[in-house]
Amino acid sequence: MAKPIEVTDATFEQEVLNADVPVLVDFWAIWCAPCRLIAPVVEELANEYEGKLKVAKLDVDHNPNTAVKYGIRSIPTLLIFKNGQVVDQIVGAVPKQYLLERLQKVMD
Repeated sequence: MAKPIEVTDATFEQEVLNADVPVLVDFWAIWCAPCRLIAPVVEELANEYEGKLKVAKLDVDHNPNTAVKYGIRSIPTLLIFKNGQVVDQIVGAVPKQYLLERLQKVMD
């Protein structure tokens, strides 16, 4: 069963920007209630799309450089990367179906 990987400022380039599949990055923090709401959905996606999609989580409190670089102003923010570039952004705890619709565009 695949789980989201934890990425840091130090591992972000290798794990996300250099990935050979699209990457969903969940920018979150432990104190964020909406982040806890969406976490199970993010975990389900990691498991259901293993091999087609890489799912990563980045704790903004412990990795501020990456959060600042991508202009993260509210959390949860989910960024979708393809070929090292941001191709979509979703802010807030959204339903799984909404996330799937956005992800289908980059996985096809």
